[in-house]
Parts: sequence; C-alpha cells; structure tokens
Amino acid sequence: MNRPRLSVVVPCYNEEGCLETLHARVSAAARDAVGEDFEVVLVNDGSKDDSWSVMQRLSAADPRLVAINLSRNHGHQLALTAGLDLCSGEEILIIDADLQDPPELLAEMRRTMAEQQADVVYAVRRKREGETIFKKITAAFFYRMLDKITDTPIPLDTGDFRLMTRRALDAFLSLPEQARFIRGMVAWVGFRQVPFAYDRAERHAGETKYPLGKMIRFALDAVTGFSTAPLRFASHVGLVLTAASALLVLYIVGGWIMGRNAAGWTSTMLVVVVLGAVQMFVLGMIGEYLGRLYVEAKRRPLYLVADIAGPVQGRASLGYRQHDAGPVTFAPHMPPLPEEDDNPEQSRSG
Repeated sequence: MNRPRLSVVVPCYNEEGCLETLHARVSAAARDAVGEDFEVVLVNDGSKDDSWSVMQRLSAADPRLVAINLSRNHGHQLALTAGLDLCSGEEILIIDADLQDPPELLAEMRRTMAEQQADVVYAVRRKREGETIFKKITAAFFYRMLDKITDTPIPLDTGDFRLMTRRALDAFLSLPEQARFIRGMVAWVGFRQVPFAYDRAERHAGETKYPLGKMIRFALDAVTGFSTAPLRFASHVGLVLTAASALLVLYIVGGWIMGRNAAGWTSTMLVVVVLGAVQMFVLGMIGEYLGRLYVEAKRRPLYLVADIAGPVQGRASLGYRQHDAGPVTFAPHMPPLPEEDDNPEQSRSG
C-alpha cells in the first residue's frame, strides 16, 4: 500500500453548514504541513441533512478527499472508528467537523511530535469558548472523577482532537469493543503521549450533537469501559447495609428479651424504602455491566458502510464494507463466507 504521509479523519453528523469551510481549512493546513501527500477522510454518520450530497460533490472535485457514508447513525465514537479503520496515512489527525478545534494547529502538533519523539500528541483545552457554564463544570467534574476511579491514566480536559502515528493507530485498531471511549482507549494503548495546550473556539455553524442524554450515555461508556469501581461501590454498600441490618436485628432481639416492643412504624418503613432503593441501584449497576457483556457477545461489526466516494485504501478490519469489486470484507472476528467455485461442473467432476 502506498500510504500518504497524513490522514485527517473527520466524523460528521448533520454538518452541512460546516463542510465546505472545513474542507478548505483542513486541506490548507494539511498542505502547509506535508505538501500534497495527504488525504481527508469524512465519515457521514447517517446525517439527516444534505451532508452526504455535499461530501460527494467535494470528493468529485478533490482527489484527496474520501467520503464514507455509513448505513445509519452509529454514533460519534463508532463513526470516528470507521474513519480510523479505513484511513491509510502514516500520521493521523483526528478532528471534529464543527471547527471548534483549529486545523491550523496541525503543523505545530507535528513539530511537537517530532521534537518529543511521541506517538500521540493530544490537545488539552485551556479555554472552551461558546459553551455553557453547566457543560464546562460537568465536563471538568467528569474528567477528574474518571481519573480517580480508573486504573488507566486518562488526560484531563482532552477530547478526541489529537495526532497519532501509524503504529499507535494500529495498536488502537486491535481493540474490538463495541462501547468505545476513544480518548481513553488511545491512552490505554500506551507508547509516548504528550500534551498540546490550545484554546477551543466556538462552533462554526449548527448546534451541538451532544445533548445531555448523549453526554450521560457517553460518561457511562467511559466509566464502565475503564473501571469496575461502580461494582466495588455496590459491594461496599451491600456490606455496610448487611452490618446495619445485623445491628438492627440485635436491637430488636435485645428489646424482646427485656420485654420492650420495638416501636416505630415510620422508621421501619424508612429502612425498607432505603434498602429497596439501594438494592435497585446495585442491580442497575450489575445490569449495566451485564448489558455490555451481552452486546460484546454478539460480536457484530462496529460499523456498516453503505457508500464510498473517493479512493479508499484502508481495509475494514473492525467493520463491514462491500468492495467496489472483489469479495466482501469482514471483521476479523467474523468467519468469512466460503468462496464459490467459478466452474461448479468441473468441481463436481473432479
């Protein structure tokens, strides 16, 4: 494979208003950094607007632009996984389509990578323009809480904006789990990783694709993917309540021996309600982990590609795509279909 020096991977969902500016700025930044030896990989994650039509038009006018259309909305992390799986560069820049992360920082990030001989340069946000106080506070709390409960050190105040070498990406692509927290997974693979501080700008156009519900789901994926602390917490709560129940039994038995009735209907009901709530919480935590085991056990491809515009050199190792010509590509954990004989009559006679 003749790899370009750089791939820029951009997951997109309803980003019709950003795509032309994104293409112009990313292409200019890549050209300044590596000349003409680059590719831009746009992944359309089941957009409901005209994003795919715009991508096709841009790809037809630019031979360095690859547009990948997923079969449906898979979510940001799986769309990004598809782009990383199908890109082919020696260095890979991950960036969002909203242009809050300036692509013009590419040259400086490459310089930092070369000077520090790093495999990953991850961008650390100094400022977050255009975001609500609530989102800033909850994001800061989440990353610090995650840092406390996980065994893998995950850098604070970072997103997916980062520059990676091919060997770091190949290591990342060996991780097949469905519930993906990519910034944590990249931290887990190790190698030399260094920070790069920057100021995050406001969104260029459109609105955020991460409302509160998706943020909570994303946080759950991060916690359950990198920590068993919720299960340990549930076990500790169970031990405390067991000890409290034993003390309560001793109190009741002691009162009966001394001829006193254990009074207090309200307090009894309070204990019942508290115990029931804690039990439901513990069962919910266990169910969350069991649900993830159930999803992983099905071993489905992480993404499905419907259409491709432009020259894709990468092979789908984690997902599924139909080649323009040739056999179907399956994920490595799925058994391939047997090849059909071109001459069945000759096969039977032999």
